Amino acid sequence: MSFLSRDAQPSRLLVLNGNPARKTLCGAMAERIADSAREQGQTVRLVHLEDLDFDANLRDGYRARMDWEPDLAALAESLTWCDRLVIVHPLWWGSAPAKLKGLFDRVLMPGFGFQYIEGKALPKPLLAGRKARVVITSDTPTIFLKWYYGNGWVKVLRRQILAFCGFKDLKVKYFSPVRGAKPEALANMMEDAAGILG
Repeated sequence: MSFLSRDAQPSRLLVLNGNPARKTLCGAMAERIADSAREQGQTVRLVHLEDLDFDANLRDGYRARMDWEPDLAALAESLTWCDRLVIVHPLWWGSAPAKLKGLFDRVLMPGFGFQYIEGKALPKPLLAGRKARVVITSDTPTIFLKWYYGNGWVKVLRRQILAFCGFKDLKVKYFSPVRGAKPEALANMMEDAAGILG
């Protein structure tokens, strides 16, 4: 079954380029995914992390509420609006770029991403009913990422961030190694990235 809706109601797709620079392979992949979804008749919003102006440091944790900057408020509205989410990002030091992790810290707060329930061990997810896909670029060959390093970041992203907030049908697509790849290989990666919608 396709990630995108096949019925009369188009999916509302949010594509997030989680590379802090726009003119990158991740940026090109995010744009190609967005274009492919539009070609299929979907309603799409494309957000580049580079364009978001916010403090990535959750200074007081959950002890005090940090008001959202306008760009974070707009992204939160897009997360509420969407029923499908695609995140595209590079793997840096086995994890996400700091600004992307900071984005999760700042936006997915209690009362928006999840809600604590008195007497319950686990909170209630507040973004349920949505599906997610993740595209990751890496210099580390996928076999090493999975079998030697244990794929720690992907487990965190899938289980402790996206699923924790209610996203389902989570799938991850890897593209590696990027470093040293020839232009035609990079072009193929870009086209293959759009296959995440299938």
